[in-house]
Amino acid sequence: QVQLVGSGGGSVQPGGSLRLSCAASGSIPRFYAMGWYRQAPGKQRELVSIITGFGSSDSLDSVKGRFTISRDNAKNTVYLQMNNLKSEDTAVYYCYAGPYGTNRGDVYWGQGTQVSVSS
Repeated sequence: QVQLVGSGGGSVQPGGSLRLSCAASGSIPRFYAMGWYRQAPGKQRELVSIITGFGSSDSLDSVKGRFTISRDNAKNTVYLQMNNLKSEDTAVYYCYAGPYGTNRGDVYWGQGTQVSVSS
């Protein structure tokens, strides 16, 4: 059973930066996407950014140009560099690994990590 361990959340002021990391305990196939979803209070969980081992990625429109996702296949680890953070980025961020472009395959979730942006 693969486990995802996320780290790097915290509290920053608007305009600040944070870097999230998520490491898988086992091997994640390259055709699997890894990345993050987030859930703010009273809102549904939404995709933030995911990337496959071949470099294909999807990101929420509101984070494009501010967040950069990268992946180290050898380490089964994915990173999310978040710059120019805004108050609306405040949420619990959940690490994710699952099949890309299909519903076939196991989906894995990590524990949530809180990101808070306020002045």
